[in-house]
Amino acid sequence: MAKARTAWRCAQCSHVEVKWAGRCPECGEYGTFIEEAAERSGASSRVSMPVTRPVRLSEVRTAGDRRVPTGIDEFDRVLGGGLVRGSIVLLGGEPGIGKSTLLLQVADSLARSGKRVLYVCGEESPAQVKMRAERLACAGDIGLLPATDVTSVEAAALEDRADVLIVDSIQTMIDPDAPGTAGSVGQVRASTARLTRVAKEHGVTTLLVGHVTKEGAIAGPRVLEHMVDTVLYFEGDRDHTFRIVRAVKNRFGSISEIGVFEMAEGGLRVVANPSAALLEHRPVGASGSAVMAAMEGSRPVLVEIQALVSPSYLQMPRRLATGIELPRLLQVLAVLERHAGLTFGQQDVYVSVAGGVKISEPAADLPLALALASARRDIALPSGLASFGELGLAGEVRPVAHAAARAAEAARLGLHIIAAAPGRDTAVPGVDMRAMASVSAAVALVGG
Repeated sequence: MAKARTAWRCAQCSHVEVKWAGRCPECGEYGTFIEEAAERSGASSRVSMPVTRPVRLSEVRTAGDRRVPTGIDEFDRVLGGGLVRGSIVLLGGEPGIGKSTLLLQVADSLARSGKRVLYVCGEESPAQVKMRAERLACAGDIGLLPATDVTSVEAAALEDRADVLIVDSIQTMIDPDAPGTAGSVGQVRASTARLTRVAKEHGVTTLLVGHVTKEGAIAGPRVLEHMVDTVLYFEGDRDHTFRIVRAVKNRFGSISEIGVFEMAEGGLRVVANPSAALLEHRPVGASGSAVMAAMEGSRPVLVEIQALVSPSYLQMPRRLATGIELPRLLQVLAVLERHAGLTFGQQDVYVSVAGGVKISEPAADLPLALALASARRDIALPSGLASFGELGLAGEVRPVAHAAARAAEAARLGLHIIAAAPGRDTAVPGVDMRAMASVSAAVALVGG
């Protein structure tokens, strides 16, 4: 009996090799090759396919705005106004972050509005989903399908005439016609392809739950993100109450918007005023605390950046950052030492963004520098001060976009002193705009 042919596929980039390799030559990752049954060629490749005639662009008919609001404002904001009929949405996040809770609340809201919702619980039994639904006070008529066979899911969605299909999770689905076990590269790709075909041909809006690896990427091949229309990431710390849903890909809207939620006993609650919620527990008159006016899409959000500088008893002082990229922290420390006269060589430095928020925009440079200078000198920043701006390696403060919107949001929360780069679009009535041309001028605010 002939031995079945196998191939090795990279779990990160889907590159195929005929034999196992320790390092993928395509993406450079180590230990990512998974053995799969090789795809057969020959007779199967010569099967005649039906001819598809091209359609002229002028002949294509659209139905205008076909978005369906979910009834959860923050979720609709991230999606760009609601779900698009026939689209595929992938929601990724760490275990226990609240993915299933959010989608069950979305399913309940859609069912209450008259949509036919089919919830595929591949990881839980219907009884377990029912327990969560009772805790969330879900009263919508949601269809539950405990299945892992994507063929059964496809048949049930068409038979039930579902408007919305939720699959929790895509890593549990199995396509009988594809090789490999559940969660493997081939199975995840094949299952997603089947569900995508159902969504596009029958207009079934589909939401998929995807697990996240320890590196923060959705488990399975990266090609999965290219197969769907929208990719959302659930961010936040399970030890914090705030959760952020961020779009990293959206064919029907912006990828800059975020949705802010708060985890409560009865599920996820919409945070209508994120700035006030994130600054609610900010210490008054404490050193090392600076308020940043950040921009998340079209929404300005105020966050608190905290810094702690203490003498180090180690040969190499610690540099730890939470919510801010470590390279950004190291660069700001270097600029402060070179152009502001502050020394951190024998100091441990800890930086955190309060509330579990992650900030990656360059506008965090100036508030980070102010927090570090305040902590180093152990002097609190002036009351009512907010800041934003990018630091150059020459010590200059560079302007950032949407300065007026940032300043207006700070003023709305009672912060009427704004430290930013000189600019023409920063004038806001009732706000004391202080132009900071250099980091040394900004550091002079500490104690003044």
